Amino acid sequence: MSDKQIYEKKLEAKLAEWQADIDKLRAKAAQASAGAEETYQKELSDLRSQRDAVHSKLKEVQGASADAWTDVKKGADAAFDSMSEAMRAAWSRFS
Repeated sequence: MSDKQIYEKKLEAKLAEWQADIDKLRAKAAQASAGAEETYQKELSDLRSQRDAVHSKLKEVQGASADAWTDVKKGADAAFDSMSEAMRAAWSRFS
């Protein structure tokens, strides 16, 4: 398996994990008070947008040639890092 394929699998697995986390956070938001639920829903919307950005970057990596994918990876890494931080922050706020 090439480095590119390994990277793609890593992103795919992380996207699935983040989706499961978002689903768990959505369940917590549904149990929150009305005022808090609105705040949580906004945060969930932001998380979904960031997750979608990582998914778009994954598609770019998948479509990139073997020679060019490392350039595309830089953008994917930045989106990945941003989403990872957003998930950590969301978990701390939802706890």
